[in-house]
Amino acid sequence: MIRLGNIATAGLTALALAFAIGAAGAKEKVKVGFIGPLTGGVSANGIGGRNSADLAVRLRNADPKAKYEYEMVVYDDECKPNVAVQVATKMAADRDIIAGATHYCSAAAIATVDTYHKFGFPVIVWGAVLPDITYRNKYPEIHRVNGTMINQNDVNAELISKLGFKTVAVIHDTTDYGKGHNEYFSKALARIGKARIVGTFGVTADQQDFTAELTKIKALNPDVIYFGGLTPIGVRIRQQMDKLGIKAVFDGTSGIVSDAFIQGLGPLAEGTLAFREGAPIEKLPGGKFFLEKYKEQHYEQPPEAYGAFAFAAMNMILDSIEKVGPDRKKVIADLGNVHDRDSIVGKITFDDHGQNTVPVITKYVVQDGKFVEWEDSDYATGKRKLPGQS
Repeated sequence: MIRLGNIATAGLTALALAFAIGAAGAKEKVKVGFIGPLTGGVSANGIGGRNSADLAVRLRNADPKAKYEYEMVVYDDECKPNVAVQVATKMAADRDIIAGATHYCSAAAIATVDTYHKFGFPVIVWGAVLPDITYRNKYPEIHRVNGTMINQNDVNAELISKLGFKTVAVIHDTTDYGKGHNEYFSKALARIGKARIVGTFGVTADQQDFTAELTKIKALNPDVIYFGGLTPIGVRIRQQMDKLGIKAVFDGTSGIVSDAFIQGLGPLAEGTLAFREGAPIEKLPGGKFFLEKYKEQHYEQPPEAYGAFAFAAMNMILDSIEKVGPDRKKVIADLGNVHDRDSIVGKITFDDHGQNTVPVITKYVVQDGKFVEWEDSDYATGKRKLPGQS
């Protein structure tokens, strides 16, 4: 009995010792957030962004040098301003969540900046491109790793002019996102002075029938139809252009750079132009690493156009927490001093409004069922012609 008792006592002592060692080595758990459109017409982009942010968290948790163990709290903003404010408030009000990678849709992002400022909640925007998100106010809580729509519209207007097109009809959604694209593209085209806008048409984000607008556009006979909006409307407009026999070039923004756009249109997507800040993922400094690690996780969906930016945003948040601890004020201060910080999308420097400068704008054209860099396409070499090209 004594011997058995001694064995039992020894066993309990060893167990207690093991528990104490484990407790001493356990990492403090820290929550971070992600917000994007996980349902609705642009859910492919939101899910790709969520997976990419999740990848950053998984890789950090697998790193034995990490000081903390991270949990990512995810919310769906549905690409709707009112929903975005609701989930932003819920996330920011939870003091256990230290910072968040937020928003693909500009209409959602611009609606939430006051909320983040009110709660002192640091965020890094990973996909929304409206300049006002960072530049309307000077909120220290707001940062953005991707560029704005200004530069992509400059490049868009330059290419249209270089290709010799003379007349452009503009269709844009009436959200802040669409109106912003219309503003910056129109200014860029006017500044170059080689092509003119023959008509501008605003459409609602949930509009289904564009017959009235497209009939007027057909009568104007433009060389190009510029579209400032997101994939779901873009697909419908392009389909209805075909039904009405409109042969103009379909020229879109970063809002249609998505596998879903091509899947929705099939062969009708051929020859579509689009522009997005940053290099293609495979050409980013850490693009190969990102794609390999993403594949290893067996996500069911691709990272989509802004996945690398979502990864970079979350990774920056984790870097700051590792450096200064899980304290919102300290994280805000650290992000305010980011200069030439390495990331998979290249060096990141935040200006005094929290905006990263992304000098590279990639020109895309849909060729054989995928977005191809313009310079690498048959259209650039003259092997294929866009509608209206001689």
